[in-house]
Amino acid sequence: MVNAAIGEASLREQIDVTQRIVDAQQHILDTLKRQRALGDVSEGDVATQVAALEQSRATLPPLEKQLAQQRDLLAVLTGRRPDEHIPATFTLASLHLPKELPLSLPGRLVEQRPDVRAAEEAMHAASANVGVALAARLPNIQITATAGSTAEKASSLFDTGTGFWSLGAGLTQPLFEGGTLKHKQRAAEAAYDQAAAQYRGVVLAALQSVADALHAIRADTEALAATERAERAAAHSLSILQQQLSLGDASQSQVLASELLWRQSLLSLAQARATRLSDTTALFQALGGGWWNRHDDSDPSPPHG
Repeated sequence: MVNAAIGEASLREQIDVTQRIVDAQQHILDTLKRQRALGDVSEGDVATQVAALEQSRATLPPLEKQLAQQRDLLAVLTGRRPDEHIPATFTLASLHLPKELPLSLPGRLVEQRPDVRAAEEAMHAASANVGVALAARLPNIQITATAGSTAEKASSLFDTGTGFWSLGAGLTQPLFEGGTLKHKQRAAEAAYDQAAAQYRGVVLAALQSVADALHAIRADTEALAATERAERAAAHSLSILQQQLSLGDASQSQVLASELLWRQSLLSLAQARATRLSDTTALFQALGGGWWNRHDDSDPSPPHG
């Protein structure tokens, strides 16, 4: 559900920015056509801009198709038919990450994953079966006390010297099992070894998925920071050209080209933000839930946004 919402938000942002890029390219084309009529630019310049415009337009239908499919998925996930209206819409601005994201976590946080818990329970059950099989092979000892008398007459039954007590131990064990119980014990031990190996494998796989998610978040953080710097630089360049245009030191074409570059940086920024959201969701899933709700003795490493 979360990934579906992130996907919708990312697609909406990409469609919006792409449409603005198309508008900017159309504006550039109109300007070039006017300049061509005045003989200031060549026909090749106009043709190049037409190709760029159509290429940008061609990216819109696939994005719109993906958005429609994403809405269908959200409808199904919320118990609706694909043709039913979903009142909620998602944008990147409406999605927020935790204030701090860790770059490392205690390994025991994977204990709350359902697959780890299931494997642990299976191992405990196999261990208990070994105990049962071992106990079945042990002898069963019973201690009993008996009383008797040597008196020949009832009147002297309890006279001194006529009574005796005996303490005996009865030892019983499965003598006729033909090794069946021994084989059952060995089978239980083998099942335990298998369950223990499976538990170890599940834990290692869980730790790998957490490590992969943490590596992805680290890379996403660096990529997002670089994309934000690129967007700020493009915005600053556009601002300078707009000022120069007002002073007559820059052409309208230069300003439009700078605006197009800025719009494209916004598209990259939207994609970087969506990727970071998706990878953070992957970390949440890898841990079987959030790390920020756990109260462990081991704290994560210094967090980074």
